[in-house]
Amino acid sequence: MITIYGIDTLLNANKAKMSDVLHGCMTRVLGLPEDKRAQRFVPLDKSNFYYPGGRSEQYTVIEISMIAGRSEASKKQLIKEIFAAFERELAIPPVDVEITLFEQPAHCWGFRGMTGDEATLNYTINV
Repeated sequence: MITIYGIDTLLNANKAKMSDVLHGCMTRVLGLPEDKRAQRFVPLDKSNFYYPGGRSEQYTVIEISMIAGRSEASKKQLIKEIFAAFERELAIPPVDVEITLFEQPAHCWGFRGMTGDEATLNYTINV
């Protein structure tokens, strides 16, 4: 599950392409299948989105929740890939992107009427 926050006018104008860019990173680095796109965009009025100094109105916060099990190298590669892809494909520089990965054990996830440790997935977690 990915949640993306940003100023409404800029986020809404870019969200379709941003969705494709993020999903491309997830499939390339983590091996997620094409149909495993779970994203939520949260466009905020400028008056409700405070961001650190030295950032522009393109400042974008990306929170990625995932089942634990990926290697440190894979997680670092994913973060770096997102920074590079946002700059290359969306013209959003790395200074304007904040990424946080949240991991929970499989038993803490619930989907398709079961917990994550009971589910059979069509992709590998331990990459």
